[in-house]
Amino acid sequence: MRTTGYYKEPGPKLNEESPFKSMMERFQFAAEILELDEGMFQYLANPVKQITVSIPVVMDSGDIQVFEGYRVIHDNVLGPSKGGIRFAPDVNIEEVKALASWMTWKCAIANVPFGGAKGGVRCDPKKLSTSELERLTRRYTANMLEVFGPDRDIPAPDMNTDEQIMAWIMDTYSMNAHKTETAVVTGKPIILGGSHGRKEATGRGVVTVTLAALNKLGLAPNKCRTVVQGFGNVGSVSAKLMYEQGAKVIGISDITGGYYNKNGIDIIDAIEFAKNNGNSLEGYPEADKITNEELLQLDCDVLIPAAKEDQISPRNADKINARVIVEGANGPVTANADAILEGNDIMVVPDILANAGGVTVSYFEWVQDRQGYFWTEERVNRRLNRMMRAAFDNLFNVKEEHNITLRQAAYVFGINKVATTLRMRGIYA
Repeated sequence: MRTTGYYKEPGPKLNEESPFKSMMERFQFAAEILELDEGMFQYLANPVKQITVSIPVVMDSGDIQVFEGYRVIHDNVLGPSKGGIRFAPDVNIEEVKALASWMTWKCAIANVPFGGAKGGVRCDPKKLSTSELERLTRRYTANMLEVFGPDRDIPAPDMNTDEQIMAWIMDTYSMNAHKTETAVVTGKPIILGGSHGRKEATGRGVVTVTLAALNKLGLAPNKCRTVVQGFGNVGSVSAKLMYEQGAKVIGISDITGGYYNKNGIDIIDAIEFAKNNGNSLEGYPEADKITNEELLQLDCDVLIPAAKEDQISPRNADKINARVIVEGANGPVTANADAILEGNDIMVVPDILANAGGVTVSYFEWVQDRQGYFWTEERVNRRLNRMMRAAFDNLFNVKEEHNITLRQAAYVFGINKVATTLRMRGIYA
């Protein structure tokens, strides 16, 4: 099995027992502030379309195995729906519904003209050969031909899917459309119409909103001490870009632990060390080894948790010594820690905004495919920075207007945008 998880569209941490109910609890707060009437609430709470399909696959052994696949279109008021496809043994329709609704609000916040969608196939890709994975992908796509389309619904990579799987989806759709249709998916190889700058897009977006937050606090990046938890794609890119902005990156970490140098870490050197050390920081000689807990509690201006969920909770929230926390990972700050951080005057830039760089560059890829004209990486990055900065400013204005947190402002802004558009369009009868 050759899938690499090339790109994962970030999504929130959800309640495992009822992920859709968990999502609706976040929705409820914003709906109350916006005073949505019951009809509008019900419209936005329910997906436009839910599809479940059976996917028969001839295995390498010659036996037939039937898998279950899903696609949920939560909303398409702002434009064609957009969202990743995940291959996982525990994926289910409730999870897909929750992630599709989250994509609706995320696209609205990022100011891209898409609605929210998500897809999945219940399988264990680690147990599939490359040829079995290809047949599974192509049959799933064939079953979704009336759903997918560059003007209807645009898939992307997610958990356990990658640019090769997107290439198979594009080819299957194109063969049935009797023309090459590159805009039907994003996250493709560049040679097939993928976009430059996409791999670094999430980390770049994290740094753009970090700089915007520092500006609101009257802090210059080259005077700031920064700590980055996690040294994968998002974490290493975030650390590198903050370093290039002149910030003193005093702490980094990966699965082996934290690494601290009060005088600052040369991030270019650290990335090169990890690359030559099996993608690990273990034994990095230019910093002192500390625990992950100690890393999070370092005295700093910027803390970027870009590793995994539930890292800052009521257990340690009072010990955080940062001016601003930017959520590069999904759900690194638990809901019951938000009030503690707010009480300590720590600004939290929520994941639904902070890691929206990926879906923004997905939009750029779609635009380039539709035009048949492709941008340089410099142009992609420049336009990403502009859109992420504008998104931050919009949420900050909502925060100030309602005297709420940026996380709450994100849902208020996103839901209000979709609801306002729906009122103007009206309900087709």
